[in-house]
Parts: sequence; structure tokens; C-alpha cells
Amino acid sequence: MPYPPYDFTTHNATNPSSLFVRDFKTRVTPNETQRDTLIVAGVYIIAIAILWHVPFLKVIIYPFKLLTVGFHEMSHAFAGVLTCATIHSIELDPDEGGATRMSGGIPWVTLPAGYLGSSFIGACLIACGFNTNASKVASIVLAAFFLFTLWWARRNWLTWLLILGMSGIIVLFWFVAGGVALRYLVLFIGVMSCMYVLWDVIDDTIARKVNTSDASAFADICGCCPSRVWGVIWLIQAFVFFGLGVIVGLVSFKQNKEQQQADSSRFLPVPGASSGALGLAPEWSALFSIAGMLSAVLLS
Repeated sequence: MPYPPYDFTTHNATNPSSLFVRDFKTRVTPNETQRDTLIVAGVYIIAIAILWHVPFLKVIIYPFKLLTVGFHEMSHAFAGVLTCATIHSIELDPDEGGATRMSGGIPWVTLPAGYLGSSFIGACLIACGFNTNASKVASIVLAAFFLFTLWWARRNWLTWLLILGMSGIIVLFWFVAGGVALRYLVLFIGVMSCMYVLWDVIDDTIARKVNTSDASAFADICGCCPSRVWGVIWLIQAFVFFGLGVIVGLVSFKQNKEQQQADSSRFLPVPGASSGALGLAPEWSALFSIAGMLSAVLLS
């Protein structure tokens, strides 16, 4: 008895792996709001790359450089706490450097934690930058991060100035355009944190512009690979974290602008936002706020 022809198309359509791939492609395809966010992130990357290396203009992103250095040092400190180290202090200096002084712990964990932690924080902030409510949550987490940093860096005046200034900016942007400006700020800080890892690893490890670095110290205790190899490995993981942050943002936050605005009005709403005083042209208000902030930093 002849068998009926087998329909491979139907089989492939119901194949779990095929359905997963198709669903994943659908979920990572950006909608209009997400495309706008990706464009803004791309502009951030170009602007940061230019401002990072152009004399006199680099002062515009100077406070954010110090903030990313703070992320780096705080990651060392958290890794130290998790490995039972005693954290003595966190220090930031005006030359965009920093140091975490600790005793004990496991160097195999604490040394790479600086770049790994900065990349992870940046990826989380990038993902949250796709949604207004997620950016609000990220701001609250940043506030907790600031408190821990102040405890360990309470004797460092530069850290106090940096955290007080950043806290003021976050609060200000929370009130602009119903939180839209805050979303772009969180996205900028996330991109900045990931870019910091890229440039710092290249400067300190691959290009060898400094004599000592986390990679060289890690290479000394590891012994199997030179510092440049570890620098390349950390560079690759920074790209991976950046990509994962974008993917998580695309998959998790599919709301359009109107949906985000409605959700934001119900979650930690801005007082008086319902009056519409801050609701007109939220994207323009957000961009003007960011431009005004950068201009103030430059003029100061």
C-alpha cells in the first residue's frame, strides 16, 4: 500500500526549533519606538567616540567618565565583599583614575570584576533605556549604588561632588517630559559605561599606555596568558554585554511611545504631569534637556 506524500513544510512549521527561531526573529525586530532608541544609541556612540579623544571637547563627558570609573571601582568592591574581603576605601581622582583598597578576598574574582561589572551595568542600563518605567527602576538602583559608593568613598571629595551632581541630574530628568528625558539619560549612561570599558581596555592593556593595569595584575597571578590576551578577552566580553543589552531591550520592551507614556503616568508619576505642562513634545523636551545639561557642563 503506497504511503501518502509527506509534507515537509508542515513538519518544519511545527518544529519547535523552527518556531523558536521564528519567534526570536519577531521579538528582536524593532518597532518604531525601538528604532528611534537604537538611532539615539548610535548617535551616542559616535558622539562619545569623538568627544573622548578631541581636546577641549572631552570636558563635556568628563563627569560621565568619572561615573563610569565609579562603576568600575564599585564592581571591584562588590566582588571583594562577595569573596569576604574588607573594603577600606574607594577613591576617584580628577585624572579619571580610581582605586579600590581592600584586604583579603580572591584576586581571581576581584581583579576582572572591574571591567566585567562595568560592562554588565552598562548592558542593564542600555536595556532599561528602551522603556521609561524600566529607566525609573534603574534610577532607583543607581541611587542604592550611590549610597554604597559614598559609604566606601566618604573621605573622597570628588566622589561626593560627582554623586551629588548625578543625583541632581537624575531627579531633574525624572520631571522632564514625564520621564522620557530620564530614559534617554539612562540609555546614555549605559552606552557610556560600555564604551568606557572598550576604550579603557584598549588604552591600558592593548595599546599599553600605562605600566600597570587590572589585566597586568591578573596576568601576574594567573601566569598562563600575557596581559594583552586578557585585555582582548575582556574587550570581547564588553561587546557581548553591549549586544545582550540591546537584545534584552528589544525583546522585553515592545511598548510604543503612547503605551510607555500611559504606563509611566501610573508608575511613580511626576507630580502635576497630568496637567500636560510637561507633556507637550516629550522627545523635544528630553533632547533639549540633555543639550542644556551638556552645555552647562561645557561652560562651567
